[in-house]
Amino acid sequence: MTNTNSLKAVTRAFLHVLLRTLARLLFRVRVEGIEEARVASAGEGRRLLVIANHESFLDGILLGLFLPIKNPVFVVHTEVVRNPLLRIGLGLMADYLSVDPGNPMAMKRVVRLLESGRPVVIFPEGRITLTGSLMKVYEGPAFVAAKTGATLLPVRLDGMLRSYFSRMYGRRRQAFPRVTFTVLPATTLPMPEVPNAKLRRHRAGEALRHLMQEMALAQRHQNTLYGALCDVIEQYGRNRRVVEDIKQVEYSYQDLLKMALMLGRLAGRFTKCGERVGLLLPNMAPTLGLFLGLTALKRVPAMLNYTAGVDGMQAACTATEIRTLITSRAFVEQAKFGDKLAALQGLDRIVYLEDLREQASFLDKLWLMGWALWFPRQVEIEATPEDEAAVLFTSGSEGKPKGVVLSHRAILANIAQIRAIVDFTSDDRVLNVLPIFHSFGLTAGTLLPVLTGASLFLYPSPLHYRMIPELAYDRGCTVMFGTSTFLGHYARFAHPYDFYRLRYVVAGAEKLSIAVRDQWFEKFGIRILEGYGATETAPVIAVNTPMAFRSGTVGQLLPGLEHRLLPIPGIERGGVLHVRGPNVMSGYLKADRPGVLQTPVSEVGEGWYETGDIVDVDDDGFVHIIGRVKRFAKVAGEMVSLEAVENLAAAAAPAGQHAVSTQPDAGKGEALVLFTTTPDLNRAMLQKAAQQQGLPELAVPRKIVRVEALPLLGTGKTDYVTLKNMAGGV
Repeated sequence: MTNTNSLKAVTRAFLHVLLRTLARLLFRVRVEGIEEARVASAGEGRRLLVIANHESFLDGILLGLFLPIKNPVFVVHTEVVRNPLLRIGLGLMADYLSVDPGNPMAMKRVVRLLESGRPVVIFPEGRITLTGSLMKVYEGPAFVAAKTGATLLPVRLDGMLRSYFSRMYGRRRQAFPRVTFTVLPATTLPMPEVPNAKLRRHRAGEALRHLMQEMALAQRHQNTLYGALCDVIEQYGRNRRVVEDIKQVEYSYQDLLKMALMLGRLAGRFTKCGERVGLLLPNMAPTLGLFLGLTALKRVPAMLNYTAGVDGMQAACTATEIRTLITSRAFVEQAKFGDKLAALQGLDRIVYLEDLREQASFLDKLWLMGWALWFPRQVEIEATPEDEAAVLFTSGSEGKPKGVVLSHRAILANIAQIRAIVDFTSDDRVLNVLPIFHSFGLTAGTLLPVLTGASLFLYPSPLHYRMIPELAYDRGCTVMFGTSTFLGHYARFAHPYDFYRLRYVVAGAEKLSIAVRDQWFEKFGIRILEGYGATETAPVIAVNTPMAFRSGTVGQLLPGLEHRLLPIPGIERGGVLHVRGPNVMSGYLKADRPGVLQTPVSEVGEGWYETGDIVDVDDDGFVHIIGRVKRFAKVAGEMVSLEAVENLAAAAAPAGQHAVSTQPDAGKGEALVLFTTTPDLNRAMLQKAAQQQGLPELAVPRKIVRVEALPLLGTGKTDYVTLKNMAGGV
């Protein structure tokens, strides 16, 4: 027996060296953070549990070859060991245990292994990913870690997803892709202090899922937007069709790259490096091409909100010191913006896209086709992830718009955060009707699909309520972003089958109406995923997902975000939300201090952004929005949430649209004014709803104003500045 064991050990050692050398040559394996693994595995009798994401059938073998851990046991899904070659290969490398992750008895065997002092390597997802993103995380491995008090060593694998050993489709396959292991700092998973075993198991599973989401984010590459475009072109190929717009022309990555290179080159002739260039353009493929081309040449696109009016646009141009504005003659004529452009002051030039294209000379075309198109990375002016990528503008719903400077790091981090929790794939087709000048429309609606291999349909206006559902049906769209107001209008005009292929509908920018939520579920069978964010966070802060959903909340905070809740006098529940993370802006540009970047800072400290929203975070991490600090009224000495009053009106008249503002009151300080589209809504109905919800009499408005429609901003948000002026005249 001793001789047999010795022979087996010698055979394993020989094969280990041989296969490790072969894998290093073929896959160019790189291990980052290897010292973390050595430190975690040091010490006799230490309980060590290695957790890793699961990309391919070779993951276990590669981990066994390159992780410096002595005598580990690999816990693998039963489907892996069904393949005889993989079973033999893994068996020659190390001991393994074939289990069903959902079987509690199997997890007891893992507990015994850890308690005996054997290091264990496990894939909490169980099966190999089919989406490229994190899939279902089983509770069993988390409960094992919590019960044994084992040291958790997170390892993130990257690269094998592109190999022939993965189960992911849609990407260009490579025989031997480059593989990277990122070993993160070791941690532990304390046993949750809750009353029963079922809840302990659930909470432990949630903690492990959050840890694996953090793993996905920690491994993201530092890059620029243009660099990320070049990366995705290499992954999916130049001929992949990626963008379509209202002209019904499908543009491939090659076409998009051509537009970016040529438009960037032409615009670079009358702008300088680091200059902020105003863009006043609709949702069209050339707009996206120009945006990416400017970033490649280290110009900063400033996305002007063309619905903001002359004063809003002038404040934006002044704050960012825009001297050059690029627009489209056809767009200006169709939208009748001529007077607005003529009223803008301080501009050196207005350049029309139609004229810009005509400036392309024979030498420019030769440069494009003979060199730039084939060596696109050489065109980019050297930039860092911290450099400015774009300037967006706040909606101005409560005052003058502010310029929000977003770095390459912030935008790409927000995309990575979203991808860590939602399984967008190359099979998806995104319908984006939100304007690109809006952060939700730019990051989530446009750059997310383009930089992750999904298809994108750009539509120029969210106001075409009959046309948009038809487009979703005709193009077979699977993902759609919108505001509650817009989604409500689409539901009214859509055929019940128009959204048959939609698997994700994400609402943001304003609170999701209960009536809209119920209408979508009843008419289309679709559960709207409500999210929450701000332009200053590029924009997503929290979002509901299929794996973590709670009705009435805006979901859980994104991985990588820290948060603090600061109490506010007069409000018992929750506090003002402050956040810090990789997706937070570089700073503000304001009209009163043109060109001066004001970096984020709050009461918590430098680098923190105060959202101005009062929120509560429950025990499971779900965020409940209570209201904005500025949207509280002091009525007879009591703090009243205007959002709560709007919810009250919605409960009394679900079919209508409602908004609340205030006006001065000599006796009570402030008085509530309710604007509603419901003709027969009266105070008695509001009082009845208030009694049912347990709200005080002070929350019931005495003044009710009927309107045909609520004033809206171009982003779909309610225009509270206009409402405030209207309330003053009531």
